Amino acid sequence: MNEPDFLLSWSGVAIASLMILVNVAISIALRLGLAKSILISAARMTIQLALIGLVLGQLFEIGDPVLILALAVTMTLIAGVSAVRRVEHRYRGIYWNALFSVAASAWIVSAIAILLVVRPKVWYDPHVLIPLLGMVLGNSLTAISLGLDRFLEEMKRRRGEIEMLLTLGATRWESCRDTFASAARTAMMPILNTMSVTGLVSLPGMMTGQILGGALPMEAVRYQIMIMFLIAAAIAMGVTAVLGLTFLRVTSPEHRIRWEAMRKT
Repeated sequence: MNEPDFLLSWSGVAIASLMILVNVAISIALRLGLAKSILISAARMTIQLALIGLVLGQLFEIGDPVLILALAVTMTLIAGVSAVRRVEHRYRGIYWNALFSVAASAWIVSAIAILLVVRPKVWYDPHVLIPLLGMVLGNSLTAISLGLDRFLEEMKRRRGEIEMLLTLGATRWESCRDTFASAARTAMMPILNTMSVTGLVSLPGMMTGQILGGALPMEAVRYQIMIMFLIAAAIAMGVTAVLGLTFLRVTSPEHRIRWEAMRKT
């Protein structure tokens, strides 16, 4: 790895942070009512990143697998909760289903990457485990949130159509299959769009960060290709799992829909 001939200082970060005022100005000009939320989100992000930077610095020095796993579990729990936060319609058990789907997909994919692809000297190397798991969790929770929201919203919107299919003798799966597929498509589309233009329109964050850090371009490309495939697989697994669990929760073996179980927040 080559050493970069520049170094980003905190004063440079402060200058870059002023760009958020563009968002604030647009919000005020268009009366979007988002100015306060924008500033709060920016402040939270800065504080959270600064804190995780301190925590990771200590973890890298200590290298204790128990502490590393504790951080990984904490990240997973937060991701599970965050996946439900913006879902408008909910049902009892939605948090557990989201947590299971996020955890299962992210941890399985990350384990394969660490044990078979990257293969660090120790599997719990925080330089590998935490950044890798974090990227997979972040993308997986977003897709799961999109899929959940779309599925439950479509179920409510297409209630008449679904009830008619059930009346005509369709099974619970046959009546909900199109809704299930539509939600899965919505959740997977962002990563597919990203993959289709990566390298032509955008240079993803991981690749950009490595190049800025002095890595050779082709080395950064290898890592970026790897992470994109991992993220895509985790999204597919997580979305399918959460939609499947949701389908089982809001329908019954007697082929009826538990409309009363779906409540609007």
